[in-house]
Amino acid sequence: MSNATPLVRPDESIKVTGIETFILTNSWVFVKISTDAGIVGWGEMLKDDARACAAGALEVADYLVGQDPRPVVKHWQAIHRGAFYRGGPIKTAISSGIDMALWDITGKCYGVPVYKLLGGPTRDRVRVYGRVSDATGVTAMKVGPGTTRQPFKYIEGPKFVEEAAERFRALREQYGSGIDIGVDFHGAVQPPTAMLLIKALEPYQPWFYEEVVQALNVDVMAELARKTHIPLATGERIFTKWGFREILEKRAATIVQPDVCYAGGISELKIIAGMAEAYYTPVAPHNPQGPCSLAASLQIAAAIPNFLAQENGDQDYAELLAKPLPPVTEGHRPLLTEPGLGITIDEEKLKAKVGDPHPYRTQYDPDDGSVVDW
Repeated sequence: MSNATPLVRPDESIKVTGIETFILTNSWVFVKISTDAGIVGWGEMLKDDARACAAGALEVADYLVGQDPRPVVKHWQAIHRGAFYRGGPIKTAISSGIDMALWDITGKCYGVPVYKLLGGPTRDRVRVYGRVSDATGVTAMKVGPGTTRQPFKYIEGPKFVEEAAERFRALREQYGSGIDIGVDFHGAVQPPTAMLLIKALEPYQPWFYEEVVQALNVDVMAELARKTHIPLATGERIFTKWGFREILEKRAATIVQPDVCYAGGISELKIIAGMAEAYYTPVAPHNPQGPCSLAASLQIAAAIPNFLAQENGDQDYAELLAKPLPPVTEGHRPLLTEPGLGITIDEEKLKAKVGDPHPYRTQYDPDDGSVVDW
C-alpha cells in the first residue's frame, strides 16, 4: 500500500484562494476549494435544496479564503458556531461539503488518505451493499416494503400486508440465507402500517428495517423498536451529533446511518461513530449521491471500529472520475490508498453534467388526492 509524496511540508504555508460550486442535472451538488499551492479539494452537499446549498457554500468564502485549510475541525466549529442560527439540513449540508473538501486537501498535502489522518485503518477492506449479482460481487442489498404501490394509508388492509410479505418471502427464497436483505420504509409509512409490516416480514429475517417512520418523533420510533427483534436503522435525515444523541439514548435504532453530505462531513461522522460505539451501535453510512460522498464514507469506514456496511458502495462513478475505483470482490471494496478522499474528479466530465436540478417530487394518494410522504 503506497502513498503519494507529500505536496506540502508541515511547516510550509498554504492558503485557501477560492470556493466554487457545481449543480448537476441529477441534483448532486459539488464544492471545489482551491489553494495557492495548486492543491484542490472536492466535497458534496445535500441534493435537495441544491441551489440553496450551492449558494450557501459560496458565502463561506468570506470566512475561509486566506486561511490555512488544514485545521479542519477548527474550521468546522467556526462555520457551525459563527452564525446565530445553527444546524438545520441546509446549513449542515454546507458544512459537510466544505469539511469534506478540506480533508481532501489536507490528505493531499501530506500524501495520505484521510483515514490515516484519523488514526489509521481499523480494517483491511469495506463491506458494501447495493446490486447483488456475480458481476458486482455484492452480497447484501436493500429493498422497499411495498408491493405494486407504495403504502399510503395510515392503516393498510390485509391484502397489502400479505402481498408485501409474499414479495419478501420470494426474495429470501431467491437469494437464500447467504445474502443480507434490508428493508427501507423510507419514512413514508405511517406507524400503524409500519407495525403490521414489521411483524409480517419478521419470519424472513430482514437484515434491518430502515426509517420505519419519519425521524421527527423519536419516541414513536423507539416504541416500534421495542416490538421487534429485527434491528431498526435510521439517520439519513438526522444531522450532527446533537441529532443522533436522542436516537442513541432512547434506543430508537440499533444501526445509525449518518450521511456524510448532510450530517456534518467527515469530522462529524467520526464523532457520531464514537457516540454510537458507546451504545454498541454500528454505523452504516447513507449514500444516495456521487463519488465524493462514497469516497468520504469509505474513509470513515476505514477509520472507525463499529462500521457495518456501506450503502451503494458498489457504484463506480466512472462518468465523473479520472481513475476508476478498486473493484468490489466478495462483497467488499479495498481501502482507497490515494491521498485525500482517494479519488480524482475529472472536472471536464463533471462540468458536462452541470444544469438545472430535479424539481421537488410531491406524492399524492391515488384514492383521495391528499399529500403523502415519498
